[in-house]
Amino acid sequence: MNTTPPTRWAILGCGRIAHKFAQDLLILPNAKLVAVASTDQTRANDFAASYPHPDGSLPKALGTYEGLLELADQIDVVYIATRHVYHRANTLLCLNGGLAVLCEKPFGMDIGEVNQMLDVAEARQTFLMEALWSRFMPTVRQAKTWLDDGAIGQVLTIRADFGFKADYDPGNRLFNKALGGGSLLDIGIYPLFISYLINGVPATVQAAATLAPTGADEQCGMVLTYPNGAMAILNSTLLAATENTALIYGTEGTIRIHSRFHESTAVTLEKPDQELQTITFDRQTHGYNYEAQHVMDCLNEGLTESPLWSHADSRNLMTLLDDVRRAAGIVYE
Repeated sequence: MNTTPPTRWAILGCGRIAHKFAQDLLILPNAKLVAVASTDQTRANDFAASYPHPDGSLPKALGTYEGLLELADQIDVVYIATRHVYHRANTLLCLNGGLAVLCEKPFGMDIGEVNQMLDVAEARQTFLMEALWSRFMPTVRQAKTWLDDGAIGQVLTIRADFGFKADYDPGNRLFNKALGGGSLLDIGIYPLFISYLINGVPATVQAAATLAPTGADEQCGMVLTYPNGAMAILNSTLLAATENTALIYGTEGTIRIHSRFHESTAVTLEKPDQELQTITFDRQTHGYNYEAQHVMDCLNEGLTESPLWSHADSRNLMTLLDDVRRAAGIVYE
C-alpha cells in the first residue's frame, strides 16, 4: 500500500497547454491539483471548475499569480504554463516564494534568463526543471537505451523536423516577436533537443531562417557538426506540415522515432538483414503525465534537479538556441 501523500500541484497560467497538463494529472493516482492562478479571476474560476476533486471540491482559483505565495504551505510544486517571455518572471516569483517549479519550454528567452532562474533555484536549494516533456516520453527513453547499448553503432547523422501550417496573423503569438514568436523557440527546440540528447554539444552551428513581415522566423534550418564527425540536419517551419520524424543513422542501423516524434507512441530499430523491431507505447493521455510523474519522483526523493533533464542540460540547450538565433539572424524584442 502506497503511504506517500499526494503531490500537491498548482498551475500558473490557464491556457490550452495548462488544460492538457491538468487533464493528464487526473490519471496520476498520487497527484492532486490544489490551485490554479491566472491574471483573470473569471478564467481561473472556469479552469478550476473543470477539474473537481473526487469529493466534489474544487482547486482554489486565484486571480493573481502572487496569490500562490499565500498558499505556499499547501503547494508542493507549480507548473508554469505561460508564454515564453513570462517564464523568467513567473519562475522567479515562485522560487523566491519557496515553491518548487516545473516551467514550460523554452525555459527562458536567452541564456541570461535561464542562468538567473537556475542560480536562484540552486542558491535556495529549491527544485526547478524545464518542462521538456519529450525527454520523458517512453519512445525517446527507448531510443536512448538502444543508443546507449550500441544498437546502431556510432551515430553518423541525425535528421529531425517539426512543421505545421499556421495561418499568418501578425497578432498571433506565433508571429509576434515581442512574445518570442517564430518557429525556433516554439517547435525548433524539439529537433535541437533530440540532437543534443544524442550527441551533446556541437562543435559548429550553422543556421538560416526566413522571416515573416513581423520579423518572427517562419522557418529555420540548422546544420550541426560534432567533434567525432557526426552531423545533425534539423528544421522547423510554420509554413507547411512536415513529417515530424526523427531519424538517427548509425554505422550499424537506424532508429526511427515516428511522427510526431516529440510525442510519439512508436519507435523502430532498423538493422540490415534483420526484421524491424517496433515498440509501441499506447497511452490515453496527452503525454504530460510522464514528466509530471518524474517531477513527483524527484520531489519524493528530495532532489533539487532532475537526473534526466538537469540544470546543465537546460543551460546547454538554451545556449544552443542562442547560437542558432545568432547564426540565422533571429532577433526578439
